[in-house]
Amino acid sequence: MKIALVIRHVAFEDLGLFERTLENVGYQVKYLEAGMDELTWIEPLVPDLLIVLGGPISANGEADYPFIEDELNILETRLQYDAPTLGICLGAQLMARALGARVYSGQQEIGWKPLQITEQGEASALRHLTADNTSMFHWHGDTFDLPEGAVRLAATDVTENQAFSWKKKGLAIQFHPEVTPHGLERWFIGCCNDIERTEGLSLQQLRHETRQYGYEMDVHANAFLQEWLESVK
Repeated sequence: MKIALVIRHVAFEDLGLFERTLENVGYQVKYLEAGMDELTWIEPLVPDLLIVLGGPISANGEADYPFIEDELNILETRLQYDAPTLGICLGAQLMARALGARVYSGQQEIGWKPLQITEQGEASALRHLTADNTSMFHWHGDTFDLPEGAVRLAATDVTENQAFSWKKKGLAIQFHPEVTPHGLERWFIGCCNDIERTEGLSLQQLRHETRQYGYEMDVHANAFLQEWLESVK
């Protein structure tokens, strides 16, 4: 059985619906908890798939969170050898850093908003996540420059680099196609301060839009992941 090694930074930002998809196509999912598990034990090229999930800390925060340096080292090796690697939100920012790009504060995006898929994105598995198919869930304040040699796949009206591919088997996505309506209730608790401090945003609005878009996204997000997994075999 193939191993999908998943680095998780906070308990509520897990694989969500992606876990079921991975198991259905033959992966055994193994979580490692950043800050708790020893990431230096990871042999970077051994896992069949590496997924680095999101979290509220900065991708530039290794002075406070030394495990970030370990994650960068692992990502540098996997990306160099084009081993299947998926980064989501913080994971995408770490992939950008591992490839030499700058990560910095951008305009905060929280909630549901459609993606603008590039021509290159339309030719990839991200074609399932176009605005015609589904809205997308976002929760980030930082962003990144496009690494040299990477291909931009998606944007929004305020964030130019929402997704990029690297070689054939690296994919970084700033948004969250993995979330489920039920699972987002944990986000609303864990990130309540973000909601309260964001002008024009409310918990009631987030719940309403999640009911409106969340179940529709499930279908397209599963199709996206299945096609991407097939492409990196």
